[in-house]
Amino acid sequence: MRHISSLLQGLARSLSVGKERKGGDGDFTFPAPAAAATATAVLRTSGTLWGEGSETFAAVCSRRGEKGINQDCSIVCEGFGCEEGSVLCGIFDGHGQWGHYVAKAVRESLPPALLRRWREAVTLASLIDGGEKRLCECRPDLWRQSYLAACAAVDAELRASRRLDAVHSGCTALSLVKHGDLLVVANVGDSRAVLATASPDDGGGARLAAVQLTVDFKPNLPQERERIMECNGRVQCLADEPGVHRVWRPDREGPGLAMSRAFGDYCVKDYGVISAPEVTHRRITAQDHFVILATDGVWDVVSNEEAVQIVASAPEREKAAKRLVEFAVRAWRRKRRGIAVDDCSAICLFFHSPPS
Repeated sequence: MRHISSLLQGLARSLSVGKERKGGDGDFTFPAPAAAATATAVLRTSGTLWGEGSETFAAVCSRRGEKGINQDCSIVCEGFGCEEGSVLCGIFDGHGQWGHYVAKAVRESLPPALLRRWREAVTLASLIDGGEKRLCECRPDLWRQSYLAACAAVDAELRASRRLDAVHSGCTALSLVKHGDLLVVANVGDSRAVLATASPDDGGGARLAAVQLTVDFKPNLPQERERIMECNGRVQCLADEPGVHRVWRPDREGPGLAMSRAFGDYCVKDYGVISAPEVTHRRITAQDHFVILATDGVWDVVSNEEAVQIVASAPEREKAAKRLVEFAVRAWRRKRRGIAVDDCSAICLFFHSPPS
């Protein structure tokens, strides 16, 4: 029970500063100070973060494409919830005229919103069944509930905002929380998380295998298409974009959204596009080396296996994300000549200290 008490106290301290703030007129407030208060160290740009006393290490890189402003952004929070060894990583990919603002708004709002719901869920669970063993057993479900509630709250605040136009703009959001050996991944959109884990090879040794942890939520996925069509939306490809399925409103040629889940994009929220994340979890073992979070600009031209090998072969972990992003940019120019290079962003989160 001492662990539970310290956990709740830490969360309470962080969230006393980090609650979402609402203006009286429904304006959306970017809680940047609140996001910083939920962690011992925060990284919002390309670079590296290695928390004191933690084995986890994060390398981040983002490159603007050839379509204008870079609409990707990211966040890494070491000591998330003021807990040692707890990490949150998130990568956000904006689209539409104001997509870069939507992405940054979600980046700043999701961590404190998630912590607030997590605190509430843990408090309720401890009151119902105060046993620490029972709390540990239900922790994955508590994170899932917290993510679902937090994403719904963030999307509702975006809709109510008078300062940010998210009707025809939006963003995807892929994030994870590492809480001890528990890895929780939540995905809204078509960014992707890939785990590198050691797997036996035919020669009796070991190789790094790529394990995809998320689903790319494209409109043509059967369950996504079914939901969209039940809401009278349409899923079609343009004649000059074969294979690129988009969501369309029933009565007009717009907006042509290339993913089925997103924050914002309220012009199609009544037609099957949702902001609810798919939340999954797994236990990290000694065989798990690192996880890659990257936007679709990377995965459109780089396979899971290629990404794992690129990161694993980086001579220095500090340059792993940069190597992956630069490889993706070169792949765009080689494989998709005549097509503007997309924004490319990646986070590489390493679980263990490098061998000495």
